[in-house]
Amino acid sequence: MNNENINIYGEYVAIKALENGVNIIGLTRGRDTKFHHTEKLDKGEVMLAQFTENTSAIKIRGKAIIYCRHGEINSGD
Repeated sequence: MNNENINIYGEYVAIKALENGVNIIGLTRGRDTKFHHTEKLDKGEVMLAQFTENTSAIKIRGKAIIYCRHGEINSGD
């Protein structure tokens, strides 16, 4: 693993649900993108997620606040 990969794989996001039933879906890295993990959060619950060798994207369905190095992002608006 080179330094560039460490920077990418070391990225964390915090997701705070603003309503019940917020879905968080992890998508695989590689030639074919597939779902590999799902979580459901209720209002007020928080999840910390990390980009890894297997996770290239995180999809969020529902109203939530995502905290990352780019700032705060609201989903579900």
